[in-house]
Amino acid sequence: MSDITAEADAPTFTPAGRRSHRKPKQFGSGARRAIVLAMAVPVASAALAAPSAFAADTNTTAATQSDTDTDASDAQMAANLETRVLDARLGTDVSGVVLDADSDQTLWGHNAETALMPASNAKLATSTAALTVLGPNHRFTTKVVYGNGTLTLVGGGDRSLTTADLTELAQTAVAGLKAAGLTTVKVAVDDSLFPEPTMADGWRDDYYPSEVTPVRALVVDGHSVMDTSIDAGQVFAQQLTAAGVTVDGDVTRAKASVTDVPVARHQSAPLSELVKTMLTTSNSNYAETLLRMTALGAGRQATFEDGDAVVREVLEHYGVTLDNFVLHDGSGLSRNDRITAATLADILDLASDPRHERVLGSIIEGLPIAGDAAGTLSTALGRFDGEHSKCAVGKVHAKTGTLTGAIALSGVTRTDEGELRVFSFVENGSTASPTDIRDAIDDLAATVNGCYA
Repeated sequence: MSDITAEADAPTFTPAGRRSHRKPKQFGSGARRAIVLAMAVPVASAALAAPSAFAADTNTTAATQSDTDTDASDAQMAANLETRVLDARLGTDVSGVVLDADSDQTLWGHNAETALMPASNAKLATSTAALTVLGPNHRFTTKVVYGNGTLTLVGGGDRSLTTADLTELAQTAVAGLKAAGLTTVKVAVDDSLFPEPTMADGWRDDYYPSEVTPVRALVVDGHSVMDTSIDAGQVFAQQLTAAGVTVDGDVTRAKASVTDVPVARHQSAPLSELVKTMLTTSNSNYAETLLRMTALGAGRQATFEDGDAVVREVLEHYGVTLDNFVLHDGSGLSRNDRITAATLADILDLASDPRHERVLGSIIEGLPIAGDAAGTLSTALGRFDGEHSKCAVGKVHAKTGTLTGAIALSGVTRTDEGELRVFSFVENGSTASPTDIRDAIDDLAATVNGCYA
């Protein structure tokens, strides 16, 4: 995959370690391609992700269970799903699949190759591409440079930038200005890393700025405003003033000159941590920024089109099934996105594989946990609090997805028998209330876990 670039000292990863026995899975009547990584994929980081809780002690646990008991529980789970997927709350346009991640078997499927609106489950694809192209230890840099009486704040695609970070940048800049005998300065912002923002194909006009802001390379505190770059520059200017430097005039937009003097810089947390935050909170702005940074990392333009092309290329390289795969953005907000449950499960199967844990492990670690107040599966949000699903609190880790007319849940769970199961459920077009639909899908996830037997 020649368009995916890496630093000169980047490591490679190859099929090795546990689960080397994995085989191609069958989805309905069509066979997906095997995950074959004979050609190593370069990444821009040597850091290893922390071991996933789901990968721990897999062999030890499995060795204590009989094959007969495991087969019986799989059969019961599949039979229960076959009935429960017909729940009237889910409507008729619903798909699902369950995989055994350890044996690589497809345990159950229902319209698994039908492409539906995935909503925020599309963030799983974006995360996979970003971590592969940029590397899990990649950091985004925000800079301050000085030239011709102007301090320019240069955006580097850091969606996690805070006022505290800008305060540190301002204090460093002020120290340099005062050392040079300067007490007055103009302030500009340079967000030219990304082209002028546009809306993705399939976005609704009312998404701005509450659901997603125009995608720019500079933002502070995740402010939901139309011009996040000027807003960040104004916050920076306020910090300069507070530190004793007079800001002359309004904040303007300008491209930094190659002759400008570097003054200060701030680096984000590693990409792996940003991916976890994005998935746990389902942050669409993070996703759209990561899509553009991934495109740039692959040597392309920071656009929806180029970003999505890189996502497809990465998934193809891993061998993920891409039948009827259509992606127009990085967040899943586009109503024209289409992804099958088979593809979503494939991505999670890949991320849960110890062979790829150092690169993709943060995807599994970032999945919201059923009942956990920190994520989108919190019981405070009405998730996993029903009669049949509450047994799965703490046991199901899954990415949520909600749009008008589309609800999805894709994740992983470990059964009492020690089986690691990967699942994906996607529903489109049900006339039931979103609360009722989510309750029905939570019941399916509890069924996969086996606690709702």
